[in-house]
Amino acid sequence: MSANKTLGEIPVVVEARKPGHKLHWQRRAFQLSVLALLVIIPVSGLFRIDPIQGAFVMLDRQIWFSDFGIVFGFWVVVASLLVMLYSVMGTVFCGWACPQNTLSEWANLMTHKLLGRRAEVSLDGTPMKLSAAKNKPLNWTVLILLCAAVSAAVALIPLFYFYEPALIWKFVTFQYDPGLAPSLHWIYTVFFLVILVDITMIRHFMCRFMCIYKVWQHTFKTRQTLHVAYDDTRADECTKCNYCVSSCFLGIDPRQTDVYDTCINCGECITACNNLQVRKKSGREGLLKFTMGERQGRNFDRFKTNLNDLFSRVSWAFPVFMIGVLLLAWGAWGYERYHLAVYRADTLQGDQILDYRISVANKFYQPTRLYVSVEGLARDAYTLESDQVDFDTAGRLNVGLNISPDLSKGLYPVTVRVKSEDGWEERFRIQHFSAGSV
Repeated sequence: MSANKTLGEIPVVVEARKPGHKLHWQRRAFQLSVLALLVIIPVSGLFRIDPIQGAFVMLDRQIWFSDFGIVFGFWVVVASLLVMLYSVMGTVFCGWACPQNTLSEWANLMTHKLLGRRAEVSLDGTPMKLSAAKNKPLNWTVLILLCAAVSAAVALIPLFYFYEPALIWKFVTFQYDPGLAPSLHWIYTVFFLVILVDITMIRHFMCRFMCIYKVWQHTFKTRQTLHVAYDDTRADECTKCNYCVSSCFLGIDPRQTDVYDTCINCGECITACNNLQVRKKSGREGLLKFTMGERQGRNFDRFKTNLNDLFSRVSWAFPVFMIGVLLLAWGAWGYERYHLAVYRADTLQGDQILDYRISVANKFYQPTRLYVSVEGLARDAYTLESDQVDFDTAGRLNVGLNISPDLSKGLYPVTVRVKSEDGWEERFRIQHFSAGSV
């Protein structure tokens, strides 16, 4: 009892989260949210590709290339938004959202924990420096297994954009389904190997030397774009300090960044500098911050937003964005759930065409029934394979139409009409020529 009383009198001090770590954890949360979003988008039906029907799928609706307003408008909106993002926020996508960068950071973290803090895939070719206490077969085995497990899980994400979750489960559990491509296991193996090689060997080499996407971003980056700025008026507080450089996983000096550098705006150097300055040195915020405008250290305390120059870069992209929005709205307004077309059936050369193929498509992934009728001919002058079409899901079905050869010679306008239970109706007119009975 006396021991418990003594322990109870000891004051408990709860240390606040390390200064500057707020930015670090915000970025981590955003990176995980992006990975989750990559799965949620196809699983929820917001967007995926139907390989069997050969169509885009948005909100459980097939989008054909003939839906010009939706297809073209969507890509115009995406392209213009990316241009505006690059112009204002620079390479923030690379540091905060890029899945490849997220996986590379995770691989670095696991390597440091299992093999030592100096065990890195160095960007300058320096050999990996392993901790003597951790350089054991067990640690290497755990690291390899972790990388393989993560690669196997991430390699499934592209498959969600082509197959429904139920089919993915059958694929994972090795169940047969005719809806799965016979070569899907080979395709998955390629995805797995590419990701495994990336997170074990390439990592941030991609960001610094190989990423074409980042080069594209630099096309729209200016001196007014968001970047890391260094307060050179406090350079004396930075003497013999290399903490921000050692925290950068791309191996650059954030105090000397320029417009066309390899900085990805991750903010890890800002976090490192804040932690060091607040906790151990001046008690003030660090010497690095995100800012916009020209890189002038003496005006650093004021968050500069050179709006005129910045928005002059964005102004031309915004009208393009609005055009894309209008195209999307127009395409959505004119979108039709069903589609009707009538074709002449294949016949031998020189024979009289008597057979037609009525092609009906349902673009919704829902069961429905359509009714088919023929106008312009007497009922005994044609044979319709079926007067109704039942769909279990989205797809295209054909109905055969045969016109009697006993019609008198002449040109007959024939109308095929298809209607649905929800009020949709469409007509397709053909001209049938009869050579008369022989």
